[in-house]
Amino acid sequence: MSTAVAPQPPVADDTVIERTVLADRSRSWWHLPATLTVLALAAMVFFGLRAKAGASTTFGLAEKAALNPGKIIPETVTVPTGPATIVLTALCLAIAAFFWWAQWANVALRPLVRIGLLALFALLWVLGFLTWASAGSETMSIGSLLQTTIVLAVPLAFGAQAGVLSERSGVINMAIEGQLLFGAFGAALVSSLVGGALGPWAGLVAAPLMALVIGALLALFAVSYRVQQIIVGVVLNVFAVGLTSFFFGTVMRQNPERFNTASVLPHWRIPILADLPVIGRVLFDQNILVYLMWIIVAALTVAMFRTRWGLRVRAVGEHPRAADTVGIDVNRTRWTNVLLGSAVAGLGGATLTIGTNVAFGEDMSAGKGYIALAAMILGRYHPAGALAAALLFAFADATQLKLSAVSAGGGGIPSDVLLMLPYIVTLFAVAGVVGRVRVPAADGVPYVKQ
Repeated sequence: MSTAVAPQPPVADDTVIERTVLADRSRSWWHLPATLTVLALAAMVFFGLRAKAGASTTFGLAEKAALNPGKIIPETVTVPTGPATIVLTALCLAIAAFFWWAQWANVALRPLVRIGLLALFALLWVLGFLTWASAGSETMSIGSLLQTTIVLAVPLAFGAQAGVLSERSGVINMAIEGQLLFGAFGAALVSSLVGGALGPWAGLVAAPLMALVIGALLALFAVSYRVQQIIVGVVLNVFAVGLTSFFFGTVMRQNPERFNTASVLPHWRIPILADLPVIGRVLFDQNILVYLMWIIVAALTVAMFRTRWGLRVRAVGEHPRAADTVGIDVNRTRWTNVLLGSAVAGLGGATLTIGTNVAFGEDMSAGKGYIALAAMILGRYHPAGALAAALLFAFADATQLKLSAVSAGGGGIPSDVLLMLPYIVTLFAVAGVVGRVRVPAADGVPYVKQ
């Protein structure tokens, strides 16, 4: 018995096949433009329309000693508070309107264009806020504000990088707070014991080694014994606070000249570049910890996404069973990354003492480890993104410090509100990415080799 197959008509050579893609707007298409509109309108009402009549704001840009031929960049710029704020917030509204059009028309913006517009919106909004808050007060020095931002960002950045290293391999690092505190304690103690010009350098070496104690305990319980990782991290933070407080009260406080002397790492000034206006001192007149921050972020970005080691780490964090089948030792990789991350966090702890010429104080990390964890999440578990988020939070902190110091009390802003500013920014920033950031699939999941 045979089955006949009906012949198919030949396809002409000039047949045109068209693909039609029906792209519907998502249900949340209006969230971003609505948020930008609300922020811009709030700035217009509270900063622009309610500005002091006849008030002016002075910004300091270039210092007198800066390399500024012909004074291309003026030393100070004075603007009328109300009109300047209205113009800035009107530009914010224009960007929000553009996003309304792009989202409604379902126009796919390139990532760089989208990020650039959002960054421009944030810059204009912040400038509007600073213009209003500094009205009628002393000069708002932009260079000083950025300098403070960098100093405050260093421990957050190192802590966030520690979180990226651990969580990319599948271990939740809630112990960043304890690692920062142990690093600060070790740096201050060893620096005081060694003393002299070598003291700060000895403290710089001791800080990551001390933080490794917390890292080893975290890896032991979270990786080897497979204890619930969040609980282990919180317990280790409490352990770090208790142990350092005990030694601070019984040893350091009793003999501060020997065990807790303030010392500081020297600044390395890069000639010519350090004389550039506005950004010169901010980027090129810092201690080694700031330069290490830039180097570590760049190195981790390349290593995590451009090397075989980074591929293995990400494989362990995404699908440890598959990584195990190709010969990758999952638990050893996690141990290595947790220890490496702890050492990096220890450098952030050193910033709190020998990086800023401050003696060790009880619980001096003050929640910076948790803010670093938020920076890691906001940065989408990427080294560069975590650094950018750390700079954002540090800028908010630097702003409240600067506004608290001006003679007008921060443009009439209550001091309690200013103190809350860094935490408000952290809260809203993290709340905005909840459900939008993709966590490594095996993050927090212990691995048992079959």
